[in-house]
Amino acid sequence: MLIWFLPLFLLILMLGMPVVFALLLAPGVMLWADGSSRDLAIMYRNVFNGIDVFLLAALPFFMLAGEIMNRGGITARIVEFSQAFMGHLRGGLAHVNILSSILFAGLSGSAVADTSALGSTLIPAMEKQGYTRRFAAAITAASSVIGPIIPPSGIMIIYASVMEQSVAALFLAGIVPGILVGAGLMVMVRLLADRYDMPQAERIVARDQSVGAAEWWTSWVIARAVIGGLIALLLTLVADRIAPGTLPWWGAWLLGAALAHVLLGAWKRRISHDFRVVCKRAAAPLLTPIIILGGILGGVFTPTEASAIAVAYALFVAFFVLRSMRLSDLSGVLARSAMASAAVLLLVGAAVAFKSVVSLSQAPQIMTDYILALSQNPLILLFLINLLLFVVGMFLDAGPAIIILGPILAPVFTELGVDPVHFAIIMSVNLTVGLATPPMGLVLFVASTVSGEKVETISKAILPFLAIEVAVIFLITYVPAISLTVPRLAGFLN
Repeated sequence: MLIWFLPLFLLILMLGMPVVFALLLAPGVMLWADGSSRDLAIMYRNVFNGIDVFLLAALPFFMLAGEIMNRGGITARIVEFSQAFMGHLRGGLAHVNILSSILFAGLSGSAVADTSALGSTLIPAMEKQGYTRRFAAAITAASSVIGPIIPPSGIMIIYASVMEQSVAALFLAGIVPGILVGAGLMVMVRLLADRYDMPQAERIVARDQSVGAAEWWTSWVIARAVIGGLIALLLTLVADRIAPGTLPWWGAWLLGAALAHVLLGAWKRRISHDFRVVCKRAAAPLLTPIIILGGILGGVFTPTEASAIAVAYALFVAFFVLRSMRLSDLSGVLARSAMASAAVLLLVGAAVAFKSVVSLSQAPQIMTDYILALSQNPLILLFLINLLLFVVGMFLDAGPAIIILGPILAPVFTELGVDPVHFAIIMSVNLTVGLATPPMGLVLFVASTVSGEKVETISKAILPFLAIEVAVIFLITYVPAISLTVPRLAGFLN
């Protein structure tokens, strides 16, 4: 009898009840009807147990960091930086929208935050440039799904918590798929340029911008430190192959910083003053993902500690470098991030409680037997599971879907020889794309609110971009190297 809570859950969802209440009500009613009062008490206790996980503390911290960045005016700087690089292409602002989403993904890791922050800036700007509002809203919603794919990613933190996987490995595995989604969307924009009569190519560089002394020196140090660090890494790799141990790390870094200074001096003479100012204004915000990933990969701090470091860095940039925030702004920032964090963590707790009843009902074993009865070929099963996840993503948020389906599906495919990290990326990317999929995709409603366009209109305009994202999902599915190469090179996979 207990297995009937799944149809009841779907029925309650279709009646319009919020997901968090449906996750608790459906199994609760069936346990009560079954007379399992002890299991009912355990289920509701699991709501708190599901939230009381140290790793999940990273979620509110990353949300707070993104909120501080947004309030500190960093979104506008990222858009200006993207315009300077992509504005000369046909359909420039559409490309700027996509590149901004890729860069913003390294700050927030949230599709909803991406749609809200970038949409409020870029949709009016695109409409002013001659793009239709529905197209501007559609490309904003489609590109926002890059947010949870490129690290830091909230849904990958949830997956790592539930499935006991390495957060660092999942973060690294999401880099190439996220960039691939962005590149695919840019190709589609170029193909649609004539159909939508997009504006002619024009390089857009913000003029007469100013940079304060603190921001100037910060960008000066960041540019030489980052480029010098990359050169030092290459020098160390070459030196270790020729004569191991002859070049100390500090020597390589000093040499790299010196070479970076020379290269930047040569580059300075080739570009305009306005372009240099735009790059300087974007340097401090763009360092955020480098600090997060560099610290995690270097073993300096854990993912949860990295999220707290991201908040501290965001506060430092907003208050002391950009000086775009005041203490009075903090109350609103904290309130918004607290509300967003509470909503996500409540969903996580409800989904963990729901998962406990899924285990009691023997649903995992039933589904495993059913899946393996369809075929023993992992390629065919991966195709079918992609279809299932795509449909689930239309109606259920990515976090709860991962908590409920991850423990059921992942062991089946791991047993069939699919790498656990590879399957995690397949599941995460697929469910993330579901956020922009009609009829219930969450970012469609956010884009509708920001743009004032109807959800139905945006849903039609987004279809070509969804086709590209589905193609990327299947490419990731059947070419494991796309997601596994980076974590393997970094030493997180054998």
